[in-house]
Amino acid sequence: MASLVKDMTKGKETPLLVRFMLPMLLGNLFQQVYNLADSIIVGQHEGSLALGSIGCTGSITFLFFSVCNGLSVGAGILVAQYFGSGKKEEVKRTLVTSFYILLVLGTLLSIVGYLLTEPVLKLLDTPKTQIAGAIEYLHIVCLGTLAVSLYNYASQTMRALGDSKTPLIFLIVSSFINVGLDLLFVVVMNLGIRGAAYATVLSQCISAVCSLLYAFWKNPYFRLRKEHLKIDPIISRQCFQIGMPLAAQSILISISCVVLQRVVNGFDDAVVSAFTATTRIEQFVQQPFNSLGAAMSTFTGQNMGAGKVDRVRTALKKCALIAASIALLMLLVCYGAGEFLIGCFVKEPEVIRIGAMGLRITSLMFFPLGIIYVTRGLLNGAGDAFYAMINGMVEVSGRVGFSLLLVVLFPIGIKAVWFATGLTWVITALAGLIRYRQGKWLTYSLTGKKA
Repeated sequence: MASLVKDMTKGKETPLLVRFMLPMLLGNLFQQVYNLADSIIVGQHEGSLALGSIGCTGSITFLFFSVCNGLSVGAGILVAQYFGSGKKEEVKRTLVTSFYILLVLGTLLSIVGYLLTEPVLKLLDTPKTQIAGAIEYLHIVCLGTLAVSLYNYASQTMRALGDSKTPLIFLIVSSFINVGLDLLFVVVMNLGIRGAAYATVLSQCISAVCSLLYAFWKNPYFRLRKEHLKIDPIISRQCFQIGMPLAAQSILISISCVVLQRVVNGFDDAVVSAFTATTRIEQFVQQPFNSLGAAMSTFTGQNMGAGKVDRVRTALKKCALIAASIALLMLLVCYGAGEFLIGCFVKEPEVIRIGAMGLRITSLMFFPLGIIYVTRGLLNGAGDAFYAMINGMVEVSGRVGFSLLLVVLFPIGIKAVWFATGLTWVITALAGLIRYRQGKWLTYSLTGKKA
C-alpha cells in the first residue's frame, strides 16, 4: 500500500527522477506505437477517406482534452505541494474537490462537443468527402470526454503522490483493449468509422473506471471519510488558478502548429509529406523530454511544499544534463540515419531527401527542446501558472513570426519550414530559462509554506 506513494523530498535527486520518469516514458512510447496501430487498422480496412475523416477531428478533440488535462495537471501540482508539506488532510480535500470539478467539466464538454461538432467542422472547411465521417466519429468520441477527464484526474493525482507505475499499467491495458475493439468493431463487425469511435470511447471508460477503483482500493490517500467529501472553495480556486493557464497553453501551442501547417501546405506535395514524416519522428523524440519534464514537475511540487528549494535547483541541473545526453543521442541518430527514418514512412526518393534534410535541421535544436520541458516542469510544479501563458504565447509568436520571416521577408525556400520549428524551440527555451532566473516561481507555493 505504501509503495503507491513516493516521497521525493528525501534521497538523491537523479535516481528519484530517473525511476519516476522511466514508467512514464514507456507509457508515452507505447501510446505512440498504439496510435500508429490504430491508424493502420482503420486506414487498411476502411481506406484513406475514413482515415482522413478521423484525422480531421484531431484539432477539435485535442482542444477539449487540453481543457481536461490542464485542470488535471493543476490538481496534480496542488496535491504534490500539499503532500510535500505533510498536509494529509489538504491532500484528501484536494482529491475530492478536483474530482468534482473534473466530473462536472467532463460532462459539460461532452455535451458542448456533441452540439458543436457539425458547425465547427464546417468552420474548419473540412473536405466534403470526409465531413460526414468526421461528424459521425466526433459525435461518439465527444461523449467519451468525461472518461478522458476522469482518467487524467486519476493518473495525474497518483503521479503527484509519486506513483508513476500504476497509470502506466492502465494505459497499456487500455491501449490493448482499444486495438482489440478496433479489430472487433472495424474488421469483424464492419462498423467502419463508428466502430473506431466505439472502440476509443469504451477503452477510455474501462481505463477511467479501473484506475479510479484501484486508487480508492490501494492508495491510502484515496481512503476518505465523510468530512472529506465537501467541496473546498479555496482549493477549487487554486485548481482553476493553475489548471486554466495550462489548458490555454496547450490551445495556443495547437494554434501555432495549425498556422505552421498552413505555411507548409503552400509548398508542393513532397514538402508536405516530408514535413508529416519528420513531425512523426519528432513526436517520438519528444517523449523522453516529456517524461523528464513530468518527473521534474512532481519533484518540484513536493519539494516546494516542503520548502526545499535547493533540491529543486539541483534537480534542474541534473535534468538539464539528462536532457543534453538524450539530445546528443537523438542528434547522432537523426544525422546518421535520417534517410532510413523517413523511408519508414514514405517510398518516394524526393520526399526522403527533403525529410532527411529537415530532420538534420531540427535535430541541431533538440537540446533547447529538452530545456523547454525541464523548465516547464519546474515552473508548473512550483505553481507559476502565468508562465504557462508566456510559454503558449512565445510558441505562437515564434512559429508565426519565423514562418513569415523565412518564407516571405527573407525567403530561404523549403528549409524555412524546419528552421521555423527549431528556432521556435530556441526562443521558447530561452523564455523558460529567463523566467526561472527571475525567481518569481519561489513565491508561488500554494500550500502556505514558503521556499
